[in-house]
Amino acid sequence: MTDICCIGHITRDKIITPRQTVYMSGGTSFYFSYALNSLPKKVPFQLVTKLAEEDMQAVDDMRQAGIDVKVFPSRHTVFFENKYGENQNERTQRVLAKADAFTLEEVRELDATIYHLGTLLADDFAPEVVKELSRKGRISIDAQGYLREVRGEDVHPIDWRDKLDILACTNIIKVNEREMEVITGLTDPREAALQLARWGVREVIVTLGSEGSIILVDGQFYDIPAYEPREIVDATGCGDTYSAGYLYCRSLGMDYASAGRFAAAMCTLKLEHNGPFNGTIEEVSRLVD
Repeated sequence: MTDICCIGHITRDKIITPRQTVYMSGGTSFYFSYALNSLPKKVPFQLVTKLAEEDMQAVDDMRQAGIDVKVFPSRHTVFFENKYGENQNERTQRVLAKADAFTLEEVRELDATIYHLGTLLADDFAPEVVKELSRKGRISIDAQGYLREVRGEDVHPIDWRDKLDILACTNIIKVNEREMEVITGLTDPREAALQLARWGVREVIVTLGSEGSIILVDGQFYDIPAYEPREIVDATGCGDTYSAGYLYCRSLGMDYASAGRFAAAMCTLKLEHNGPFNGTIEEVSRLVD
């Protein structure tokens, strides 16, 4: 049995910023797994992913780095184009290819304490897949993918289909300002968090960019600061880095506020370079202190 099992597609990404264009692997599961892998190996975890045969080099590289990867075949690999302006909080996306969804048969044999679902698109995980996993362990969800629908190559924001069914069996959710408003219809972060809690989620995380984040558990809010980066290079994967840091700390028994501060510090270090988080726990601790 593993502590954390992250399930999600690895992508091929084209990242366009005012400074440069970079091609690389990506996706929630990619950034989440590399971030966890950079921390001391106190929390066993596994990545479960799907991608096309011609893109298996990404899996080989992750295994070489020491990440436990279980891979299922897909006809295609998800291909995202992410374009950022000067404000790294603003992003436009296109999807040039989609991978096959995860199935009940693929998740039935998994065995973990926490299942972190790294959704990229609305149809990655059918409700019955999430419900099956919830009978085996705790569910953690990054909501971003549930709010993306592909029409042609363009990504359009949508409300979350089946959200009430899925949230009812979700233990932890992370949303940003835009996502919380789409899901709840509310613009106040605290009110949105309370609504998500009323729908059944025990730990609600709302990230607010440079304004920090809030965590709601059992009716109590924890205010988490944002740590200022030396420079902003690439925001891709920051939310996934936050989730990795938070779940790592919670798996070690740390309190909610300490876990949030640790996660926020990891995000700051991630912002300062391209690619996934590759810092050390000492660097994270220096920022928090």
